[in-house]
Amino acid sequence: MGARGHKQLVGTPETIADLMEEWLVNDAADGFNVMPPHLPGGLTDFITLVLPELRRRGLFRTEYEGRTLRENLGLPRPENRFARRAAGAA
Repeated sequence: MGARGHKQLVGTPETIADLMEEWLVNDAADGFNVMPPHLPGGLTDFITLVLPELRRRGLFRTEYEGRTLRENLGLPRPENRFARRAAGAA
């Protein structure tokens, strides 16, 4: 299957990490969408082969700071609008 209009990376885990690092360092990318050519094997290959190389280079986190997506993105927790109504109705 083709790259569906996106750049296709093929090579060793080190070669793929080299290209990803080059784009990040040169501000050509601020993130990536991994679109493996087949599932689940292609994604498993990326996770087990490329991801450790990116982590070794300090380009991918080893753990998350927060427990939720909102915390990891640094977004404030919104006020519960339903709790506000209930308190005002009483």
